[in-house]
Amino acid sequence: MTNNQPTAEEMPFALSVLAGIASRHDGLPGNAPASATPPTGPRRRQLSVEDYVNGVRNGDRAILARTITLIESNAPAHITQAQEVLRHLLPYTGGSLRVGITGVPGVGKSTFIEALGTMLCDQGHRVAVLAIDPSSSISRGSILGDKTRMERLARHPNAYIRPSPSGGSLGGVARKTRETLLLCEAAGFDIVLVETVGVGQSETAVRGMVDFFLLLMLAGAGDELQGIKKGVIELADALVVTKADGDNKPRAIAAQAEYRHALRYLTPATPGWKPPVRTCSAVTGEGIAAIWQEIERFRTEMTANGTFAARRREQARDWLYHLIDEQLRSLFFAHPVVRERLPTIEQAVVEGSLPVVSAVQELIAAIGR
Repeated sequence: MTNNQPTAEEMPFALSVLAGIASRHDGLPGNAPASATPPTGPRRRQLSVEDYVNGVRNGDRAILARTITLIESNAPAHITQAQEVLRHLLPYTGGSLRVGITGVPGVGKSTFIEALGTMLCDQGHRVAVLAIDPSSSISRGSILGDKTRMERLARHPNAYIRPSPSGGSLGGVARKTRETLLLCEAAGFDIVLVETVGVGQSETAVRGMVDFFLLLMLAGAGDELQGIKKGVIELADALVVTKADGDNKPRAIAAQAEYRHALRYLTPATPGWKPPVRTCSAVTGEGIAAIWQEIERFRTEMTANGTFAARRREQARDWLYHLIDEQLRSLFFAHPVVRERLPTIEQAVVEGSLPVVSAVQELIAAIGR
């Protein structure tokens, strides 16, 4: 992993997902650093809002990839254009089934998603996979290797895989995953699978953007309830014990019984829905179809009783307040008084001469004058 950003020529644009893109990436306009080496070869044509909108609506994968890159950019000019594109595409969103998939590292998330996604694509569904890779806290880089781990699915004409770096976001989801999800819906994908980095209490982030939350579990790793937080299990609409094949199948069945027993004492994430516990083998395909049947049953029952639509409305409201918090934070740290006084106040806090609460109050009071 490295801090050096690859050019569009060095890496296919579908993989070139960069946090804080400022210029010269994927054909987007911007000011390149003075020391930047002039690009060689033909440059891509800059796209208008209409170009982006029509390309996404027509299912042009190249334009979809460039639109996602536009959405992920932090450059002010790109943010303005991206929001205009989203505004035009919003009427065409909301028609997909959104499924979040998480689990501890090594549980086989990518293998499971490839098996499930391939089965759905073969049935005629159009499946988009938003695969989030962890960003290094040191280099800020990401491997973005999900396409190589889902090689068979990546080649399917009905599938679209978009790897993105988490960028340090809580919940194992990229900062712009919600907007990317909307773009995939506008492009005609009727199923969107969101693969998160891993498991933790902050997985509420993905719970807050999907209709169905699937938790993958391992068997035969000691006490089955020790490796995962109770709070994450409470978020799940279904639990799946993976790798239920060969010598591991008896352990998977035993783990399934354990989880079923544990769920009796937990409040379901969705009122009126009892989370099922299934086993599966992504290698043999056994159990994959049954899991999808559970997801479809969930959509049917929750649509009938109004829970499905209510969850979507609640998620939209929560996202509004989340973005308000994010914007206020950005405005605060961009304020000239804060930028001037923060280093001194931070040093006083570090040295123990100024209480943290007093430091915060001082900064807030300073920008209010």
